Amino acid sequence: MFNRRRFLRYAATGLAAAGAGIPAWARSASEGNLGIPALQGNRFDLTVGKFPVRINGRASEAIGVNGSVPAPLLRFREGEEVTLNVTNTLETDTSIHWHGLLVPFQMDGVPGVSFPGIRPGQTFSYKYAVPQNGTYWYHSHSGLQEQVGHYGPIIIDPKGADPVGYDREYVLVLGDWTFGDPDRLFAKLKKHSDSQNFQQRTVGDFLRDAEKQGLGAALDDRAMWGAMRMSPRDLADVGAPTYTYLVNGRSTADNFNMVFTPGERVRLRIINASAMTLFNVRLPSLPMTIVQADGLHVQPLEVDEFQIGVAETYDVIVTPQAAEAFAFVAESIDRSGQVVATLGPRPGMRAVIPALRPVPTLTMMDMGMDHAAMGHGSMAMDAEMPAATAPAAMDHSKMDHAAMGHAMPDPQGPAVQMVSMEAAIETGPGVANLAAMPMSRLDEPGIGLADVGHRTLTYSQLRSLDPNPDTRAPGREIVVHLTSNMERYMWSFDGVKFSEVTKAIQFHEGERVRLTLINDTMMPHPIHLHGMFFDLVIPGAEASGHLPRKHTVIVKPAERLSVDISADHVGDWAFHCHLLFHMAAGMMQVVTVMPSPAAAPLDTHQGHEMMDHSTMDHSAMNHGEMDEEDMKR
Repeated sequence: MFNRRRFLRYAATGLAAAGAGIPAWARSASEGNLGIPALQGNRFDLTVGKFPVRINGRASEAIGVNGSVPAPLLRFREGEEVTLNVTNTLETDTSIHWHGLLVPFQMDGVPGVSFPGIRPGQTFSYKYAVPQNGTYWYHSHSGLQEQVGHYGPIIIDPKGADPVGYDREYVLVLGDWTFGDPDRLFAKLKKHSDSQNFQQRTVGDFLRDAEKQGLGAALDDRAMWGAMRMSPRDLADVGAPTYTYLVNGRSTADNFNMVFTPGERVRLRIINASAMTLFNVRLPSLPMTIVQADGLHVQPLEVDEFQIGVAETYDVIVTPQAAEAFAFVAESIDRSGQVVATLGPRPGMRAVIPALRPVPTLTMMDMGMDHAAMGHGSMAMDAEMPAATAPAAMDHSKMDHAAMGHAMPDPQGPAVQMVSMEAAIETGPGVANLAAMPMSRLDEPGIGLADVGHRTLTYSQLRSLDPNPDTRAPGREIVVHLTSNMERYMWSFDGVKFSEVTKAIQFHEGERVRLTLINDTMMPHPIHLHGMFFDLVIPGAEASGHLPRKHTVIVKPAERLSVDISADHVGDWAFHCHLLFHMAAGMMQVVTVMPSPAAAPLDTHQGHEMMDHSTMDHSAMNHGEMDEEDMKR
């Protein structure tokens, strides 16, 4: 990423600051770690443009901020008002979304939802003060710019004492880089959804399965998946070698280097800023203590490995005692590739690079049909087997959202029985499957991590460090299905892709609402709601008052997962899968938090009216949906 001249410039700056001490790239991020250029204060001037980069030894071109991939680390303090002047030097519109930050909706940075976008040659000033601290990130919400470098980290320092003690810190921004045009890549997926998946089962896999399970069982298994026209290796739409995996813009060959002194508490701020890749993160032989999830403090939890979804962040503490090099490993969920960095006691060390582990295989549980639990064993399926049907419920397309308030409790009143609303979903061109028996999978660590032989994180283990600010019972439940026709690369919520949505999901200011997500697809989806944190509902842990609070959550295949939300932030908020191509293909909606009747008129701040989503021009939103003509071109 850095050429020789830039390297020398940053190194000289860092050495001047450090005097005779440790070089800049081995210092903490707040002191100018060369891995990511750092900006600090309450005023930032950011320029979005195209520029040449060198990734894994190959020349390429990026779209990013201030000429670096990742974009500069922005560091400011909790509660301070910051101004971020973003100038667009591209020939197309751009934007910046401040992921996880509780900003006014006009500052949220989603074209067509919260502001018009930043036109070529224009400067847009974001101004806000956030009531939070922790590790976050920022990225483009325009087209597919995020795929080619338009992302960067944010650290918000607490206004008081930090509950996490540490001696040194590093920011580790994970990415997946393609040397090709992301629009072409998206077009290939639309034409042939499995064209970038090189982890399919082979004859060798069949022979191994036959030896282990018996020939008949192996044949039955292949026949079942073939009849459903599905692959048990559909773990990631895009993997290596299409992607080169990066940490702070550097591949394994570049050996991003971190230095420690034995016995130090080293804080690693890990951000998954990739476009499409869930990673499994570990430091073999070095335990990690998770202290933050999605920017919010959690009760310390020691693990050996965790799965991190796109857009999630985890802060961990490691305390290496031995003066040896440790490998920081981020392995893609499909195990087609990985990126490895080195944490060592001396500059320039290179840790031993672990071999890629065997590729996981999906099971009937991931189809929402756990036949083993039903006593059916391994069951071959007929191609004409009828799809599961969802419980009969309301049709959102005909629902009068304005009338929903009549079923709501008074936000300040006693808890009442929850009213549940669920669309009637039918299979069709855009919905190939509905999970027959969706279940809670919060106790599972993530696809491929169930039998690794060491401690792995599950969501059910997380507890917030601070008491939950709102412990009211929800008065209303909205059920949303994550739907797809994976073979045709069609992705949606409730079977409706974003360009065909005519009505936003409506919350009411002050209400407590439960959002239940049912994944009817065979892939995990990191789901993100802008503008609000949500409390992850963990059965049996609600009474603790310390449910983990997140801005992004992985919903596993055939999983039914619920989050409770306090609708405190009036405005229009994007709600989407954070797999970039899934969002671009239609897995997105808008959540509108309506002001209470007693509230003052909404301050539009920048003069933008709250949008009427029934008349929204989706073609202007740069979310990348492509029709058949686009695909042909």
